[in-house]
Amino acid sequence: MAVTRGRREAPAFGRSALARLRGIVSRCIRTLAGARVQPADGARLAGLLGGVLAAASADSAELPEDRADTMFHLYDGGGVTALGPAVLIRKSLFDRVSLSGSYYVDMVSNASIDVVTTASPYHETRTESTLGLDYVYHDSLISLSGTHSKEPDYSADSASVDVTTDVFSGMTTVSVGYTRGWDTVGKHGSSLSAPANHWQYRLGVTQVLTPRWLMSLNLESVSDDGYLQSPYRVARVFGAAIPERDPTTRTGRAALLRVAGDIGSRSAVRVQYRYFWDTWGIGAHTTELGYSKYLGDRWLLDGHVRYHTQDHALFYSDNFTSQMTYMSRNRQLSSFWDAGPGVKATYSAGRVWSRFDLKVTTAYEWLRFQYRDFTDIRTGQLYSFNANVLELFVSATY
Repeated sequence: MAVTRGRREAPAFGRSALARLRGIVSRCIRTLAGARVQPADGARLAGLLGGVLAAASADSAELPEDRADTMFHLYDGGGVTALGPAVLIRKSLFDRVSLSGSYYVDMVSNASIDVVTTASPYHETRTESTLGLDYVYHDSLISLSGTHSKEPDYSADSASVDVTTDVFSGMTTVSVGYTRGWDTVGKHGSSLSAPANHWQYRLGVTQVLTPRWLMSLNLESVSDDGYLQSPYRVARVFGAAIPERDPTTRTGRAALLRVAGDIGSRSAVRVQYRYFWDTWGIGAHTTELGYSKYLGDRWLLDGHVRYHTQDHALFYSDNFTSQMTYMSRNRQLSSFWDAGPGVKATYSAGRVWSRFDLKVTTAYEWLRFQYRDFTDIRTGQLYSFNANVLELFVSATY
């Protein structure tokens, strides 16, 4: 039997196990890169929230801190194990320019349901490298970055620009961003080399509501064009397997609303809601509740609960009853929900070697995935699984 593989979904729309892991790792690297801090009470609140509003903005008047960060992540669930390290280094030059570089390794052992029911388990390594530049111009921070990732049958390149500025005496922060992506899709054992192009547009506003409360609204639009399906996946028609066929274009939009506040006793709460919809007929809702608290001068504890649900794509079916122009049994395009709690603890070790301010963070998240219209063909039952995500960070500012 030839070895075939179920490649992870190319566009970052799906909420599969690996898609969730990729999002978690990307979020962690962005947070390590340097979170925004507001003046006075805003700075205290940002520290309490552990960078929860970092995705919405970065300090538009100052460069991010000089820092060196390392991270190790482990994902285990649904027959997939992914682990690896990541490192990020940032250094300012003069008073207006900061350079950064990061490198991330994802070692995957895949025996997911997609693989074991249609092919053979496999192992592969994915690497990702990013170079970034931040430049302060008057009251604005301009950020440029380029990313390259590579795995045996997939490569991706992207370039991004973001501009963040404070207005209304620093009470409001506005950010805009654009990313252009170029992917090449391959297939193990074949000559397939198909392009997939992506365009992402971002707009964010963070508002200081009171000395203790912040609110942010982030809007995003992503357009995809090219080979958007997997060369390994199959659809079923009356139980017979045929290659899946997805449309060659897709446009998705998302809105994310966050509210976070200091509730006293060195504690903070946050609430966020995200709505996603696209031209493939998928609608998704994600909610999260979080709580953070300082214990003494060195410990910051954080906990959250997250719930996500989505509808299936227009051309998805677990088992088609007739041939269609587009046909997919990709479980990332099915109806499902996932939910789970997460905890994080950060220890501030203080100054080390008279130069570095050291912090150590450990995070754990448990996830439950439940599919509403995707079955395990081995049992005929609706598919579900549990997943565990573990992360360890060591950060040193200098």
